[in-house]
Amino acid sequence: MRTEQKHKLALLRRWRIRKKISGTTERPRMAVCFTNKNIHVQFIDDTSGVTLAAASTVSKATPGREKLAANAASAKILGGAAAQAALSKGIKQVVFDRGGARFHGKVKALADAAREAGLKF
Repeated sequence: MRTEQKHKLALLRRWRIRKKISGTTERPRMAVCFTNKNIHVQFIDDTSGVTLAAASTVSKATPGREKLAANAASAKILGGAAAQAALSKGIKQVVFDRGGARFHGKVKALADAAREAGLKF
């Protein structure tokens, strides 16, 4: 399959998911983005278009960020850090946006770590 076709299919998958879920102030959207090298997590209020909290493997607040990569072990660490960032802002419940990725491996590890840290999906 050509690269352009794979990108188009991934974009359509992302749009299909996004039209079904939306974040509010009480229950923001937990958007997860996996690149080849990094992981980014944002807690977004879609009604006002504001990012309430964020965590990433490149942010300075993440402990041991030099050793983190885009793998399941780092996703587990970042899931806990993202949950702590959300809980410090008063966010307890979220809507999980996996960004078109399948729910296994890295995505599942991040979601399970966030649940263990106290977030409710």
